[in-house]
This record gives sequence, structure tokens and C-alpha cells, in this order.
Amino acid sequence: MSVDTVSLTGWGRTAPTTALRFRPRSYEEAVATVRGCGPRGSIARGHGRAHGDAAQNAGGSVLDMTALDRVRTIDARSGLVVCEAGLGLHRLAELLLPLGWFVPAAPTARQVTVGGAIGADIHGRDQHRDGAFSRHVQELELLTAGGELRTVRPGTELFDATAGGLGLTGVILSATLRCRPVGSSWLSVDTERAVDLDDLLARLCAGDHRYRYSAAWVDLRARGRATGRAVLTRAEHVPRDALPAYARRAPLSFRPGPLAAGSTLVPQALLGEAPCGLLGEVRYRAAPRYRVGELQRLGAFFQPRGGLPQWGRGTGRAGTVRYQFVVGHGREEALRRIVGRIAQRRCPASNAVLKRFGAGGPGWLSFPAPGWTLSFDLPAELPGLDRFLDGLDAEVAAAGGRVCLAKDSRLRPELLAQMYPRLADFRALRAGLDPDGAFRSDLSRRLSL
Repeated sequence: MSVDTVSLTGWGRTAPTTALRFRPRSYEEAVATVRGCGPRGSIARGHGRAHGDAAQNAGGSVLDMTALDRVRTIDARSGLVVCEAGLGLHRLAELLLPLGWFVPAAPTARQVTVGGAIGADIHGRDQHRDGAFSRHVQELELLTAGGELRTVRPGTELFDATAGGLGLTGVILSATLRCRPVGSSWLSVDTERAVDLDDLLARLCAGDHRYRYSAAWVDLRARGRATGRAVLTRAEHVPRDALPAYARRAPLSFRPGPLAAGSTLVPQALLGEAPCGLLGEVRYRAAPRYRVGELQRLGAFFQPRGGLPQWGRGTGRAGTVRYQFVVGHGREEALRRIVGRIAQRRCPASNAVLKRFGAGGPGWLSFPAPGWTLSFDLPAELPGLDRFLDGLDAEVAAAGGRVCLAKDSRLRPELLAQMYPRLADFRALRAGLDPDGAFRSDLSRRLSL
């Protein structure tokens, strides 16, 4: 097992802290690390794609789980996979697709581990149909604070605390996943422009049920009549027998593809001081007003930035803050006010995505809930950022919504219980399961989790 002292941040590169990093290569080494973690505790970490401080532990230890990445079994008939928690979902997709299966809740980031997907209860573009990642977990193995290995299944309090629990109930060592059958690695993609936010919401409500995947890029710099204008992209799997001849040559391969024709996905780091407003205008105008049936590979659709490993890591000296919230159906006015406030302030928001959520998951701290979710990036060095986002937090909480803890790096603790009504249950279970605080993170200390 390798050990070193490192400075770690979230994917946004904000608030670096130093910790002792262990890289266990066996369950026995993981147990030994947890038992000897010291007074500052430990926290599991995958590829570090959590945008905030959920996988940092200042002055303590961090378990880098990426060496525990083996696949134990794949049942090609049922789509059940048993794998270790350090396995990346991208690698799992490469193994599954030739067998006619695909990973659930597939993220747009390539390097997300199975353990991280459970700990953050990630959601994909299919959340409105299929829920978040935890709904596809049949069981998991959890290393608890006392060094005990426990098999945890849905329907138990420990599962509900672990799914979305950000690693604070223990170290996820392995999981059994139910995957989705697919006929090919191709999608039929429909793209359309929405002239403003109301137009976008109407299109999502009217048509989302017809698609497996749905998400909209939103131009948060547009104002006036164009406030909330967007490019809506939705897709469905294509059966093998419906593919054109050229696509049948490798119907089940999985690889990141080239950017779609007409795409304006250009990293800001390559554009110097080009204003976000101009980039938004170009991207909106370059998108088709209405295009149906475009064939795209799964890799190109989910990971169009796969060839750009530093995408999203922040272009300013202080990195970026990723802000994501959800408000329920019937709370559209709160969403309109927030979008309007961002536009009026002329915030240099980038990578803004709006989706419609379906049913939430069982996790007590899971983020998804029925309604509307909007996420976007802002430079961490933006003047007045903390005060501005505090105002958005208050707006979200007043509307009965919540912010995503896996992306958070600055939420005020007093709003947490209002956003997450099962918080007291989570804290009580943790107190009984881990009375000495073996599992801690910068986020858990900041929010008193």
C-alpha cells in the first residue's frame, strides 16, 4: 500500500487542504487504514470529481480507492455486475456494451467510480425516467468504523444513509449493480432551441416522457425576452436492426467520439478573455432550430469533452464553484427568479444545464427530488460571489428545494436541515455507527454532518 502527503481539492480547485493519502490494494489494507486513521479520521476518495470538499480531509487521512477496481462477475443474461468500488463507470461501460448492457445513471464526466456514484447518488440525463444511481444498486459491501464488513441492501436504514451519504457511513468496497439492456451503442438524438425559460419548461413537460435521456444547455447571460433561452437535447437508444449499414459494423463498441457537427464546445481556457455572453450567443445560434434523428455514439453523447481532460477544472486562479439546486414542480416562479437574478447580474456563468427530475431516491441526503434542477459554474474569484450564492440558497430553501452537497463548497449550515428533512436521522445513525468519528471530511466538519 502506497502512502504520501498530498494537497487535495475538489474538481473545481477551490479550498485545497493537505491530508495523508493511502492507496489500499486489498480489503485488508483498507481495514488497517480505517482502524489506524487517527483523531482527524478518514474519508474515501475516487477520481476526485466531486466539485466541492466532500472527498477532502484536512489534517487527516484519505483512502484513494482507485486501486480496488476489479470486476468480480458480469452476468450477461441478467445484466447483474459485481465490482469493486474503485472501478470507473467509463471502464465498466467499455466492458458491458459488447455484451449488450449499459451503466445506469451514466454521468457526463468520464472518471467517476462506482463508490463515488453511490456516495454522491449521482444522477444522469435519464433521472426523469430511471431515478438516480442508488436505485440500480442491489447490494453493497461497507467497511464500517470498527473494521467490520457489512452487506447492505436497499430497504434498510444503513443503505438509505449510505446512498448519497458522501462516504460518512463507511468505505464502500464493492457493489452489485443492475444494468440496462441496449441493442446498440448508438442513440437517436433530437435537438431544438427554446426561445426563453417558459418555452423550455413547456417543451420538457410536453415531451420528456418520450425520451430516455434529456437535458438542456441554458444561456444564463441572455436577458429580456430571451432570458433562459436554451438548446434542448434528448435521445433514445437505437435498436441494432434500425441502424444504417455503416453503424452495423461495430454496433456495440464504446469510445469517446468527435464533437457533433456544429458544436461550439470550446474550453474557455483556450479562449483567453472572450466574454461569456459572446460564447453563449455563438452556441445558441449554432444549434439547429429543430433537428430529429441524428445518430450519435453513446460515448460522444455522454462525454463530448472526453478528449479534454481539464475541462471544467476552473479557468481562474481560484478555480470554479459549481452550483446546483432543485425546486419542486409548482415552484417554477422560484426558478424564474433565480435565472433572472443570474442574468441581471451578468454573471459569467458557464456549463449551465437544466433538467427535469422524476422521483427521488431513498437516500436521506440524496439530492434528486421531483422538479427542476439547474447547475452552472462561476469563477470562485468573482467579486461578491459568496453573498450572491447565499441569496440563491435562501431562495431555494424558501421554495422547499435543496442544493447538491456533492458539488457544494460553501453552504451555510443553518439551511441544511431545511433542505434535507432527514438530516436528524442521518446524524443519529452516524452517531451510533461511528461514535468516535472515524469517517470525516472537510464537508462534514463544515456542515456538522
